[in-house]
Amino acid sequence: MSTQDAALPPEPVDFAVDLTGHEMTRRTHVMAALGADWDPVEALRGEEEAYDMLYSGLDEEQQRLYDTLVEAGVLPARGSGSAAA
Repeated sequence: MSTQDAALPPEPVDFAVDLTGHEMTRRTHVMAALGADWDPVEALRGEEEAYDMLYSGLDEEQQRLYDTLVEAGVLPARGSGSAAA
């Protein structure tokens, strides 16, 4: 008899999978890949600098769209609220 032919149980069956061990292994591999000299504060600074560059020098239409997205909560306000900040 195949598993497709087996009758389904009338009640839901308790099913649980504990991924704690796998998650700890994953985190260990991530930290090893980052290396001992990884500086999270410097990484965040670099990310902020990249965003500043991304939103700098916008033309009038781009600035209008940026302001609309900030107002809608899609993008966070940067600096003084102007993309050029």
